[in-house]
Amino acid sequence: MSSSALDGYREAADTLSPAAVSQFLAAHDWELESRQDRVREIWRLKDASGRVEGRVMLPLAGEFVDFGKRFEDVLVSLGHIHSMDAGELYERIITTRADLFFVRLDQIMIDGTIPFQQAEKTLQALYKMVRAAATTAADPSHPHRGRRPAGVTEFLEDDVRLGHTKRGSFVFTIAARLGDYAPALAGRSESDPVSPFPRKVMETLARGLETAEYLTRQWDEEILEAPWRAGLSAGLVESLEDMVQPSHLRRLDLSFEWAVTEPRPDVGLTTITLDRDVMVELPRVRERLVRQEEPPRREMLVGIVKSLSRDEAVDGEEETASITLAAEVNGKQRHVHLTVSGEDHDWAIVAYRQKLPFTVTGDLTYERRAWRLMGEIAVDASFLEHHAASTGGSTPQPEAEQD
Repeated sequence: MSSSALDGYREAADTLSPAAVSQFLAAHDWELESRQDRVREIWRLKDASGRVEGRVMLPLAGEFVDFGKRFEDVLVSLGHIHSMDAGELYERIITTRADLFFVRLDQIMIDGTIPFQQAEKTLQALYKMVRAAATTAADPSHPHRGRRPAGVTEFLEDDVRLGHTKRGSFVFTIAARLGDYAPALAGRSESDPVSPFPRKVMETLARGLETAEYLTRQWDEEILEAPWRAGLSAGLVESLEDMVQPSHLRRLDLSFEWAVTEPRPDVGLTTITLDRDVMVELPRVRERLVRQEEPPRREMLVGIVKSLSRDEAVDGEEETASITLAAEVNGKQRHVHLTVSGEDHDWAIVAYRQKLPFTVTGDLTYERRAWRLMGEIAVDASFLEHHAASTGGSTPQPEAEQD
């Protein structure tokens, strides 16, 4: 065997655990002959006629000085018996009790690398995507803001992992671990609907991604009346938008590999492809979902006035201005559009010119691809007044007094 092939098995041995290999053997018709607790297991594989086709000794005592070498030897033997290279064997072992989600970035790469900043943003988007799917799986009616259902945090902290990258452009691997093998199928039938929560999350994720891709090609208002049934949420679609932002990205390929010890789901069976024609339609899908998840609500925002445009005033009417406020909405910085008039208009100019926080209350809504503050607008100028008094600055005065 070549040194490069051996390096693959050595890397797999450094990553895998004996428990994972035991689960793989049990799920692939190997029989446990004997076991010495915390020392070793002896497994055998028989062919259709009952003849022993292979036998391996799986070391369990990780504190032994030769454990690494003996464990690596087992993986080499399993690769030979099952006609798999190190990479394929590794994937087969971890998918015994884990669902895998692959995200392939198809773009021009000179040396097989991607920009560090793109990698960081992709990982952040993947986390947001998995969190959105977990929230929908735990509580389909959840508004995707505020406190998440209890199982979501536990899943994100303990059950979902970032795996090895794969060859073929640049591929991120997300593994959702389903728990111990032994009780997984005991006493269950293929029609039993009870599944581990991580499997429910991954099914929700696959269904949501398939539906999002479908809606970019064929609009279906009926799906959007109850998007949670299709695994959809604004957070999930927004995470896709975050990943496809780089202009050099040609295509995004999303695929699943399902754990063999759970019944195969009816989703995630083919690769979901988002090319440039599809990517441009994602904002439309997200906007529709945001409007449904974010009905107008009374909200106080504190932010910086990023732009201010005065509107033409008619004789006898108060001056008005359209402003863009950079403020936090649902934990993320957003640009919120609103219109102010009269004294509120004057305070907005002060805040804009001096780059001071501007506090305003109104009905927060999302429409026409933008956040807007509407309804009865109320500006709290107490901070601006205090700042003006402490610095000796002027405060806005009614037009008559200014003259």
